[in-house]
Amino acid sequence: MQPSLRKLTKLIIYSTLPLLIVACNQAGSSSVTPVVTGIPLPQQSVPRIELMNDIPQPFQIIDYKLLAESFDQTAFNWNANGESWPIIWMDYTYQNFNQPTFGLYTAIGDVRQGPNVESGIVHEAMAGMGSVLSATLVGIDKSNQDGMNYVAMLKNYFNRDNQWNIMMNNTNYLSGAAGGGYGRDWWYDIFPNIMFYAIAERYSEQQDFIGIERSIADKFYAANQDLAGNYGYFYYNYQTMLPGVFPAPPYTALEQQDAAAGHSWVLYAAYQKFGDAKYLAGSISSLADLEALPYSADSTPSYEVLMPFGAYMAARLNAEQGQHFNVQKMLDWSFNGKGGPRPDWGVIVGTWNGIDVSGMVGSTTDRGGYGFLMDTYDMAWPIVPLVRYDQAYANMVGKWMLNAANVSRMFYPQYMPESHQTLYNLRSMTKDVIAYEGIINQSGHVPPIAAPVAQGDGPGWATGNPPSTEFGIYGSSHVGIFGSIISFTSESTILQLNLLATDSYHPAAYPSYLYYNPNAQEKTITLDLVSLRKGSTLINSSQAISLYDTVSAKVIAQNLTNATTTLTIPAHSSRSLVVIPSAGNVTISGTKLLVNNIVIDYHFQKDNS
Repeated sequence: MQPSLRKLTKLIIYSTLPLLIVACNQAGSSSVTPVVTGIPLPQQSVPRIELMNDIPQPFQIIDYKLLAESFDQTAFNWNANGESWPIIWMDYTYQNFNQPTFGLYTAIGDVRQGPNVESGIVHEAMAGMGSVLSATLVGIDKSNQDGMNYVAMLKNYFNRDNQWNIMMNNTNYLSGAAGGGYGRDWWYDIFPNIMFYAIAERYSEQQDFIGIERSIADKFYAANQDLAGNYGYFYYNYQTMLPGVFPAPPYTALEQQDAAAGHSWVLYAAYQKFGDAKYLAGSISSLADLEALPYSADSTPSYEVLMPFGAYMAARLNAEQGQHFNVQKMLDWSFNGKGGPRPDWGVIVGTWNGIDVSGMVGSTTDRGGYGFLMDTYDMAWPIVPLVRYDQAYANMVGKWMLNAANVSRMFYPQYMPESHQTLYNLRSMTKDVIAYEGIINQSGHVPPIAAPVAQGDGPGWATGNPPSTEFGIYGSSHVGIFGSIISFTSESTILQLNLLATDSYHPAAYPSYLYYNPNAQEKTITLDLVSLRKGSTLINSSQAISLYDTVSAKVIAQNLTNATTTLTIPAHSSRSLVVIPSAGNVTISGTKLLVNNIVIDYHFQKDNS
């Protein structure tokens, strides 16, 4: 689908080109280094996203970064007042490591959990590890917060006592038996390792982390070797190194083929960290096993949260390792929500009673459609940075994120109309930081509630679970994914999406942002150049900068020294900007365009016209 790319390896300097960057020579005087102009990649279509409205209605984007900060402050308040608060406790059972850890409730008031249930051992990594990652992504240091090292406490989820030697959703079997997947539901056993690797990247100095990362990678590499191309199972036992099927008919045919995507992501992260070639080989091999499945527009092997990581890995391995994975295929599998072993899992599209619910992730058909907040937050993690490695999907990613950001606010009782939720009278219990677990079309609530309905499944998890368990702490704890990615611009319908925020273990990179214009008219926004370069160690505050757009394959603004500038975006189009130093040395190597030996475009084809 992409144009052929000409291999170029020499530094290209053309004095007649119109787009220039000022570079300093060794004597300190200025010289002019021309910037080549490229041929833009054609924008590709994801059919499921094309069905979404350009601007969903009613339209409102909330401040997810502020919400993530508020969640952290509230959830980790050991002295919080109110029914079923605080929602955090200490677990002194010393599982796997000789240290205590903390637990968070999966849902408000969950009777299976708490400091007085099984000595406090019952808690899930989905909430605990998710909350640490979420806070970290928005800039909160969880290794030293009010004298507590919550990062180090996560080691207890590394199940070495049972010899699995990977991160798991619980600290042992007793905890896992109370609910949540543990050793019997593949995605539950893989995803905590993805979360841990992302956390470990940001806290690499923590004791034992390097050894844990090595163990996880070695287990995943060995499992991929043992599976020999066949991921058609429901779980994998990393202690016996044997796969298994769901034990109860008629579900024995359930498969989690997208576990291969999780293996691929973790193994590539391990390769980036340790440089061991076997991890790269394992990453490529596991993703190839997934891609080898036959493609059908009416069926997807997607099971829960892992398939989007496959799409991301396809784009990244193509860009960085010269592979030829089918990104389109894996994006379709991630979004289309048709068929598959877990029927119709994907992204929901539609307007229910005048309220647009497009963009949320879940079952597209269960009781008319049932979306979940955690899955929606988690999908943005790999899908947004995918644009760095394949800008042909900039428009599609931008459009989906606008819809997803709009619908996700409605999981929270303060943003969903009172008549469209089950427990508005209990809103105060959420402290405006805990959302409903899901949004459904046909809730079955008595008396009936018109769609869409914010609700949760918690009351059905265990006998005696109160109505408040419809409020899902585990999903709400992942809000920092959106909070780290999404910022406002001067135009309410155009978001600024940080492409580096969740792009784990990437090589040196300049600040990169995606802007999508969903409007039928061209729009001009104002960019804050101070914030664009904030946090980058590659560009200091006094340097002049230029803006390279990977979508149009050219520099669109040069030698900027003011605090602000403007950016014009055509209708229904996007800009994927890389903030580069104006005094930069521009080179081309193969299909890569580099500034000061740092890649700014992985799919560059010079325009010789």
